[in-house]
Amino acid sequence: MPEEHWGAPIEILLVEDNPGDVDLTREVLTDSKVANHLVVATDGEAAMDYLLGHGIHAGAPKPDLILLDLNLPRKDGREVLEEIKSHPSLRTIPVVILTTSRAEEDVVKTYQHHANCYITKPVDLDQFIQVVKAIEDFWFTVVKLPSRNETPVRLIPTTGSSLRPAQGSPCP
Repeated sequence: MPEEHWGAPIEILLVEDNPGDVDLTREVLTDSKVANHLVVATDGEAAMDYLLGHGIHAGAPKPDLILLDLNLPRKDGREVLEEIKSHPSLRTIPVVILTTSRAEEDVVKTYQHHANCYITKPVDLDQFIQVVKAIEDFWFTVVKLPSRNETPVRLIPTTGSSLRPAQGSPCP
């Protein structure tokens, strides 16, 4: 998504406990064609504190994209994904799983919990750099992301099977 659309850099939350992967990702995104601001959480609890604006993170901007490792200390990435996708103000944020896990069970479960993408980290340095560049190209130049200012529309059931916007919703 071009920077002009946002009026500000793209906000990215990287949830990763491996310092080498953090440094490589930061380096690739620093050289990005699209202005971005990278925030790093090194465990699942820190990620949720940031996303929910707890403590020192009060008022922090919501990310436009989350890059989430699965194997994290304190709170596993699978739990983080589940919490993100069940929270009304977070569920529309795209979550890209970026992990070393090749387990089919992880792939299936993360998609069941509405991950937007599952990428297995390559071991090779050059391939890792290419993967991060591909994520950047796809998510910031091809995909249309929701505006940060959009309030999620709550739908409530009415008689029959149709849905209508909830009272107080921004929809007419």
